[in-house]
Amino acid sequence: MNAVAPLLFVVIWSTGFLVGRGVSAHADPFWFLAARFVGVATLFAAAAWWARVEWPRGPRRVLLHLAAGALMNGLYVGPSWWSMSRGLPAGVMALIGALQPLFTALIAVAVLRRRLGASTWAGLGLGFGGVAMVLWPRLSASAGAAALGLPVLLAAAGSILALTVGSMVQKSPLAAGDLRSASAVQNLGSIAVLLLMAVCLGEPRWDGSPLLWGYLAYSVLVLSIGGTSLFIWLMRRGEATRTAALVLAVPPLSALQAWAIFGETLSALQVVGFAVAIAGVALARR
Repeated sequence: MNAVAPLLFVVIWSTGFLVGRGVSAHADPFWFLAARFVGVATLFAAAAWWARVEWPRGPRRVLLHLAAGALMNGLYVGPSWWSMSRGLPAGVMALIGALQPLFTALIAVAVLRRRLGASTWAGLGLGFGGVAMVLWPRLSASAGAAALGLPVLLAAAGSILALTVGSMVQKSPLAAGDLRSASAVQNLGSIAVLLLMAVCLGEPRWDGSPLLWGYLAYSVLVLSIGGTSLFIWLMRRGEATRTAALVLAVPPLSALQAWAIFGETLSALQVVGFAVAIAGVALARR
């Protein structure tokens, strides 16, 4: 299981960007995600009740769980799906997501006052430079469907920052506990954030098509119950390093899937940018 779990997680993780891209044509992303995490919280709570496991106790521990859920699910998935609904390609969003280690390094410098080696700084430059190459054709477009606005890019970058901070909270000893009860509480934090964003930024759009309900079932059972649980399980078992290495395969895998399903294409400059950014993340990780 230890050998297969990281690979399985990467495959599941890559499909999340495809689901986010597909949902945008059928429902508002914030309302869809709120419904998704209501379903996830309900299933985890039922599993915890059935197994009679211990629930998180103490205000500080509960708040840490709520914060982890709000960051990793609400403030990460919500803005990233909103960005894709506003024209950001799924493969490009996956590439921006792969920059999480670079955001971690920046937090280490800015907040923890740590010093980075030359290879890490070089990786930072390559990583962000490669993403700039990927985004440049869309940023240079003055108008039309090809253009990307600054709010879209800020939302995408902010979502990865939220995931980075949320991962740090998730690995805190205070956030430990049974996975079922912990996930039920954490998803309450994500629901609160997503409902707030839905009310402030969303629109009541839900076409009720069979495809949309299929997306919802897949999101609840595979992406959240399967993928997120697997992610937390890997971190708690010390498999973060192996998983982090395989996560570099997520952007090209998502881009390939987006090309096959939605017809998203990349120019030669963007393909080179993909390679440069992934090389930068790998270098910084070393």
